[in-house]
Amino acid sequence: MVRDQGFKVLEPVDRAIEKMMKKLRTLGIENVSIYNCVGRVLARDIIAEFEVPEFDKSAMDGYAVKAEDTFGSSQTNPAILRVIGKIEVGEIPEIEIKKGEAVRVFTGSAIPKGADAVIMLEHTREEGNFVQIFKSLPPFKNVIKKGEDIRKGDLILKRGEILQPQDAGLLASLGFEFVEVYKKPRVSVISTGNELIPPGKKREIGKIYNSNNPMICNALKELDFPVFSLGIAKDRAEEIEKKLLKALEFDAVIFTGGTSVGSHDLVPEIVEKYGEIVFHGVAMKPGLPTAFGIVREKPVFMLPGSPAATFLSFHTFVVPALFRMMNVRILERKWSKKKGILQSRLASEIGIRSNVRVFWKNGKIYPVKISGSGILTSIVSTNAILVIPENFEGYETGEEVEVTLFRDITEVFE
Repeated sequence: MVRDQGFKVLEPVDRAIEKMMKKLRTLGIENVSIYNCVGRVLARDIIAEFEVPEFDKSAMDGYAVKAEDTFGSSQTNPAILRVIGKIEVGEIPEIEIKKGEAVRVFTGSAIPKGADAVIMLEHTREEGNFVQIFKSLPPFKNVIKKGEDIRKGDLILKRGEILQPQDAGLLASLGFEFVEVYKKPRVSVISTGNELIPPGKKREIGKIYNSNNPMICNALKELDFPVFSLGIAKDRAEEIEKKLLKALEFDAVIFTGGTSVGSHDLVPEIVEKYGEIVFHGVAMKPGLPTAFGIVREKPVFMLPGSPAATFLSFHTFVVPALFRMMNVRILERKWSKKKGILQSRLASEIGIRSNVRVFWKNGKIYPVKISGSGILTSIVSTNAILVIPENFEGYETGEEVEVTLFRDITEVFE
């Protein structure tokens, strides 16, 4: 690179990203606690070693019954069953229900042998040793069946998933205390320029406050990357060199400013002294002076000094690179709105707003078959929410609807 002569070549953005990605390496794997795994990239598939739940359990407070004993029941013609006991949550039931009998249960209680449904408490009235049933039930109503959430041998989470809070809950339900994830890059940030002073210092004529450093540090924090500000380097080779060598203690380095081809733009020259410049100058405005290099196998991102260009170059180059170092490519971001074609009919109760868990993929929307409030996999195996408003009865197959992604959609590189 020759300063004061302009850029000889402007690399197309896609080609620059491709060159950058080929130079990056995955940092490795570590174990983290399930209490502190959100945002981490899963490093291996998770296979269930047992069923969840391991027994039929109640989804409601009420009474476990034989469904056939409730057939024909109504407000004016209640079935009357004898209450033979109670099962608390966590108890192993020793009771067996026979025809005409009921057992008091709670949300999460195991269902006693002989029962195949649970009548909600709201649809009953207990009097002495008997309970009146005011509603007819089909078999397995309000019952979460053994293995309904997870079956032994099921692939629960795929390698490359960015772990969410609900994934931690699922891992806990399978007994995991720790989980293997790809290491997250620790990033150092340096701003260059004779004109820069730190925020909080007395303002001087001809000086400007360093806005890029806190902006980029917070952009990294927003994405949950460990970030370390190394402050300001003046436009002097020895000072930039000293900052660079300090920054190489971390996994990635970001410079802002000093990246163009003027007489004071020394950063690319210093990086090249210790390593390799992969590209310098991209066909993008703002952001034209962006550069990227490798020093001691560590990526060094050289972003322009103008704040708008810094911000755009950061999101164009740095963000995908850091996720590549965790062996994952993000295809769609969490909380974005996506439209798609519904692949099966969805019904909803008028007067109730329904938050339907769905799977969005390539413009197609697939509702899940299991959607009970106690089924944890219904918010792990899906990636979006479709809201059906209170005044809608639902949507038909083939309708275009809008969903909100509640997890990143990713793919692994290796």
